[in-house]
Order: sequence, then structure tokens, then C-alpha cells
Amino acid sequence: MADPSSYRPRPGQIPDSPGVYRFRDEHRRVIYVGKAKSLRQRLANYFQDLAGLHPRTRTMVTTAASVEWTVVSTEVEALQLEYSWIKEFDPRFNVKYRDDKSYPYLAVTMNEEFPRVQVMRGHKKKGVRYFGPYGHAWAIRDTVDLLLRVFPVRTCSAGVFKNAARTGRPCLLGYIGKCSAPCVERVSAEEHRELAEEFCDFVAGRTGTYLRRLEKQMMEAAEEMEYERAARLRDDIEALKRAMEKNAVVLADATDADLIAVAEDELEAAVQIFHVRGGRVRGQRGWVTDKVEEITTGALVEHALQQLYGEEKGDAVPKEVLVPALPEPVEPVQEWLSERRGSNVSLRIPQRGDKKALMETVQRNALQALALHKTKRASDLTTRSRALEEIAEALDLDSAPLRIECYDISHLQGDDVVASMVVFEDGLQRKSEYRRFQIKGFEGQDDVRSMHEVITRRFRRYLAEKEKTGEWTDGDAGATDGAAEGLTNGLADGLKDDDGRPKRFAYPPQLVVVDGGQPQVAAAKRALDELGIDDIAVCGLAKRLEEVWLPDEDDPVVLPRTSEGLYLLQRVRDEAHRFAITYQRTKRAKRFRSSPLDDVPGLGDTRKQALLKHFGSLKKLRSATIDQICEVPGIGRKTAETIAVALAQSAPATPAVNTATGEIMEEEPGTMGSSGEPVTMGAPDERRGQET
Repeated sequence: MADPSSYRPRPGQIPDSPGVYRFRDEHRRVIYVGKAKSLRQRLANYFQDLAGLHPRTRTMVTTAASVEWTVVSTEVEALQLEYSWIKEFDPRFNVKYRDDKSYPYLAVTMNEEFPRVQVMRGHKKKGVRYFGPYGHAWAIRDTVDLLLRVFPVRTCSAGVFKNAARTGRPCLLGYIGKCSAPCVERVSAEEHRELAEEFCDFVAGRTGTYLRRLEKQMMEAAEEMEYERAARLRDDIEALKRAMEKNAVVLADATDADLIAVAEDELEAAVQIFHVRGGRVRGQRGWVTDKVEEITTGALVEHALQQLYGEEKGDAVPKEVLVPALPEPVEPVQEWLSERRGSNVSLRIPQRGDKKALMETVQRNALQALALHKTKRASDLTTRSRALEEIAEALDLDSAPLRIECYDISHLQGDDVVASMVVFEDGLQRKSEYRRFQIKGFEGQDDVRSMHEVITRRFRRYLAEKEKTGEWTDGDAGATDGAAEGLTNGLADGLKDDDGRPKRFAYPPQLVVVDGGQPQVAAAKRALDELGIDDIAVCGLAKRLEEVWLPDEDDPVVLPRTSEGLYLLQRVRDEAHRFAITYQRTKRAKRFRSSPLDDVPGLGDTRKQALLKHFGSLKKLRSATIDQICEVPGIGRKTAETIAVALAQSAPATPAVNTATGEIMEEEPGTMGSSGEPVTMGAPDERRGQET
């Protein structure tokens, strides 16, 4: 590992001008390329105290052995040179998007004497017009099959074309009218090229001209009583309309735009692009990248723009590019896009209307692509096995942790403190064994103490389960620990008692993961030690830097960014956080909806609403007599007496007072909360609260 101070340039050597810089390792390989408005200011950021650098940046500067730079005139030139060098050197620490699939394009080979329509993948060739990309090759073939009725362009390979020319007989498409058969000189090269140009114009979105022309020809044929020709033209029009219907209009005014959305987490980012031409979605594509450097959403967008338009010119760069965040600074990127198009390009964030709604759709696609990418990695047996082996090696375990339990604490400003336990077996979720806990040992916010309580309760039950052969009693299940049950269906037969009821906490894990750093790990380890359990490993995953903490260790274990073990620990931690926060929100919502009427046995929601509707407020219901309560449909005398007793026991000690005027506030029918009590404005802790 190199010391950055060993190759740090003197401040006076670095020019204060735009440029591009390269970090090289000891073997002279380029490992990172970057651009800067001021090389002096940017490079100074890399040579500060290592403790102040992001972990990934720290790894890069300690891997490097030298740095060099090239001065350019403008930021636009720096952007172009950065893209060229990233493409040339393929640096390991730069963001590099990779297609999650090889997208097919509809291509027209205008560089040939007789242009051909075909499906193409891979690198784009000069002189070929591309449309797309499409999600599936069959979608291209379906569209082309419809269009060949009107634009009978050649689709055959060079070998088939030469063979037809040699024999003087066209292929089947030539006989059925879906090819103009230039191979046997039914049309000249100029006429066939004109057909190919019209085909390209229609696919590019300029559809109105051809539809109007065909409709005019159909009407003329009908007036001249050429009904067969009119019928053929009618069928051609229907074929073109069916081809157009495959892409519904999403933006008005025949807008040409590309919409780019980004979904990201700590380690990866997914980019989705919708290509809209003539107001219709003409193509979609997506990329996934490892975040090997500390990077903002705007920087991810900038790298996506470089990859998307780095090789494009002219109309391939649309007039409008809509993004979720703007690069910083935005002017050089916008100028670079305009240069590639040859006219002004608008780069902006949609704020309202159809474009914002479509951007939300693209964003959902990006989120789904990222989730699918992670699911594919998690569902692969080989990948899961490698992940478990990497975890065992990193944590120095005797064997792979086939059962992992993860715990997380969630609360809102110290209220409704809950915890979650999620289970992964063989790298897969075991939702039937998830558990939820209410923290009852103390009041207030203390994540470390909460973690100690949860671990103690969970493994105390495990020890009791080992000792006992009888079933759990309701008192033990609820009063002792106060744990709320999670999902209990679908447990393995070996986890059931004699009467078929699922056991709780029957199996021990090989690894306990806690959401947090050293304090939480120490609390979990202390709880296990107090119970005399010494055969279960403990670690913590700190979210900010994705560091793995072990008990009694001053330094964390840093797994490689490409480690499958780190991905698995991440998924386990994120699932525990999701499960905990869902339970915490449910409890909070239930508390806000509570009412004294909830304590009346046998009184359901329908009769509660009937009571409040009849009396108008809970205060008026409290002051009502039993006979008046009996007047409400569905309320008998015995129920009315029970309601009266419950309301009397829960009556407020003092009336509500307006602190500004001293006036005793009367309840109005419209001021009731969902519980029937007056709504009080200004619960500052609740309004400012952040869920943990």
C-alpha cells in the first residue's frame, strides 16, 4: 500500500486551470481518470489526511503510485478527454456502466447499394441507421413484418441476395409482395433507396405524411372504382396503424426526448433510459454499475450521459434530455451535448405534467432493475455458496453460517421502540421465522440497551426450548418477554410441538448480525456471555461505510466492494431494517387511532362510528345518559352501561384550554381526531421526528 505523500506533487507544480488527471499504480496502469475545473483544487482534495477520505477514495489513493494531468482550454474539452481516456484505459476505480443485457436495435444499412432492414446488436457501424433499442428482438420483427406491406425493403442476407440475382428468382417475400425484389431488378437501386428512406422516416416518428398520402390514394382508387387497389391500400393503412399502436403516445406535441432515471444504494446504481421520439416510447435500455468511488447522483447522471452519447451525433442526441439530478456544473455537459447534436440540447429536471409523470415511471423501472439485479445474485446457488464462504473466511468462522439472524432497533424520538429479527437460511429469506419485539425493559431512546434486551430475550427462549419438552404457555409467551409474534406459518415439521403448534426460537443461528457498530456488537456479545452461550458468532454492519465490526476488535473488517459476502450481509441488514420500521409505523398508527371506546368489549368499528355520528363528539357522548346512548341503533342497555363506565374511567382530568387566551375550548364536530378526542396542533417532537 503506497503512501500518497510519496508521490504528492508540489502545489506550485499543479496548474490552476481546467484539465484531466490520471492516477497510475506501481505497474503504470491507469486506475482512475477524472476531470476538474481547477486541477490544483481538485487534486489537493486527494492528498489530505487519509482519515478524512471516503473509504473507496482512500483505497484508490493508496493503490496509486503516481498522478499526472493534461491541461485543456475549456471544461467541455475536459469532459470529452475524460470520456476518451476512460474508454481507452478502462480504469478500475471509475464508474463503468454495464448493460444488463445486449439490447437489439432495428438497423437499416444505408451504407450498402441496396439497404437492408435487420436486427443488430453490439457496436454501431458507420453509415447504418439505428432505431431503438428494443427490449426483445421479436418486437422488432413484428414491427418490421407490418411495415413491409407498405415499405417493401430488402431484409435478406448478402448470400441470399446474390443467389437470387444469379438465378433470376426472388425469395418468398418477393413473391408475396413484402419485398420490392431489387435482386431481380423489379426496382432500381435509386427506387429501393427511396423506399428505405421512407421506411426510416416512418420509424423515426414522421408518420402523418405517409398515412395521409395512403388515405388520399385509397379515396382516389375508390372514386375510380379500382376497389381491389383501394382494399389493398386500406389494409396497408391498418398495418401502419397497428405498428404505431405498439408505441402509445406518452408526450404531446411529438416531443423528442430521452428520460434518464437512477436508482442506487451504497454499492451499486442502476440507470434506466426511455427513448421518446415523436411523443412515443421507441426504446428502453438499462445499465448497472458498481459504485467504486464516492459519487453523487448528478455525477452518476454525467457518466451515463457520456456513455449514452459519447459515440452519437446529429439526431441520435435528442433536443431534450430529462434527468433526476443535474451534473455539477451543468453548463459544460449541456454544451457538450449541443456540440454532438449540432443544435441546442435542453438538459433539465422535469417539474410537472406528463414529463414528470413519465419520469416517475422510468424511476420505477430503475428501482425494479436494481432489485432484480440483486435478486439474481442472491438466488444463484453458486453465488450464495460463495457469499457464505466469504463471510466465514472474513469472520474466521469454523464453517459457513447456514443460518443468519439479524436484529435492528426502530423508534421515533424514543417512542414506540421496537426491534426486529429476520432469518436467512442458506442465503435465502425465511420469512416464516421472522419475529418482532416490543422494548419494555425501560423507557426512552437507547439503542445499545435495547439490543441487549432483545438478544437476551431471544436466546433465553432458545435455552428454555432446549430444556423443556412441553409447550409454551400464553403467559410465558407474552408476559415474560412481551414479544409480538411474527409470521408463524410454514415452519418445518421439526420446528413443531406435539400438538402441531410452531415452536418459537427453536434453532440457534451460526451468526448473529446487528445493525450498528461497536456499541451494538458489544451489547449483543455481552447478552450472549451472560446466558453462557459461546458457540454463536456476532458481528455488526455499520451502514455509513459498510464496515463489519467484531466483538473486542478496535478495527473493522472491510470486505471488498465486489464481495458476494458483503452483498449478502447488506441484504440481511436491509431486510431487518425494513421489517423493524414497518412494525414501528404500524404501532404508531395504532396508537394515534386509539380511543376509550376501544376498551369496550364487543363494540366494533361500525357501532363506534354510529355512536360518534349520533352524538357528534366524544365529549357529548360522555355527558349522555344511558337511555340516550340506547337510542343509537344497535346499542342495547347492557352495552350502553359498559360504554358509560368506560368513558367515565377515561374522562380527562382537566378541560382543554387555549393557552393564548385562557378560554376553555369547546369541542366542535369537525375537530375530532380519529380517536374522537380533540386534535391538538403542534406536537413538535412528532413533526420533527425521524424514524430510526
